[in-house]
Amino acid sequence: MKKRKLERLLKDKGFEKRSGGKHDIWVKKGYPPIPLPRHKGDIPIGTLRNIAKYAQLEI
Repeated sequence: MKKRKLERLLKDKGFEKRSGGKHDIWVKKGYPPIPLPRHKGDIPIGTLRNIAKYAQLEI
């Protein structure tokens, strides 16, 4: 999955983006902060699964 698509899913779920060092941090009250790496291309499947688990996304 591309980073932009995942960002849209997080935004639709109510998360807000905060800038960090090498990662963007997505935050929402009641959820742990979710770091999203800034790089081109697809997000590795393991990283994607962890983000989906913490954000309670269906991917």
